[in-house]
Amino acid sequence: MAAIFPDDRSGIPFDHDVVCRWRLACVFCLAQTAWQKRFFDAVLALPMVLPPTSVGFFLLLLFGKQSTIGAFLIEHGIPVVFTFKAAVLAAFVVSFPLLYRTVRASFAAIDRDLLGAARTLGVSELHVFFRVLLPLAKEGILAGVILNFARSVGEFGATMMVAGNIPGVTRTMATALYAAVQANDYELAYLWAGSLVALSLGFILLMNVYLLRAYSKTSESL
Repeated sequence: MAAIFPDDRSGIPFDHDVVCRWRLACVFCLAQTAWQKRFFDAVLALPMVLPPTSVGFFLLLLFGKQSTIGAFLIEHGIPVVFTFKAAVLAAFVVSFPLLYRTVRASFAAIDRDLLGAARTLGVSELHVFFRVLLPLAKEGILAGVILNFARSVGEFGATMMVAGNIPGVTRTMATALYAAVQANDYELAYLWAGSLVALSLGFILLMNVYLLRAYSKTSESL
């Protein structure tokens, strides 16, 4: 039986065993929360390290006609597999970790004192997010969007699995390059490959120029 001792500060008896259990429960809850955050973070970053064909396979299982979601969408006239929607979905899922990681790093780099100062003014969390957090992180967000789009343009494996290579429907620049090589049309293959390189390089240069100007303005203001 737990011993009960008087609390000199309040004169109210308390149970040390209960206090210890409460502390252990708090530590357990915090650990669970931290573990859940790490797990969620790993799930969001998973498409970045998985083979794109694996991502496409899972999307095929998720949205195929044999799945609950796929059957529901087909029943309501919204088929996904082997449509343009599937190509967009595959490109977005594979490239999303680049957006997520870049934006997360941008948010983490923001001085928390600035957010705290905004809260002391009595504004809502929504106001803090849209009027303080987002403006401070806009360079990182834009960089993430550019990287996301540049990666999605060159997506191949997941697109082939869930969308196929249907001319005029799901064919992308990457799958068009593959089709040209398969047909031994290397002149067209060079054209598609050069277009992909030029487009990706152009977006990356645009991102670097914008970030350089943004950081220069920040340095001047300091």
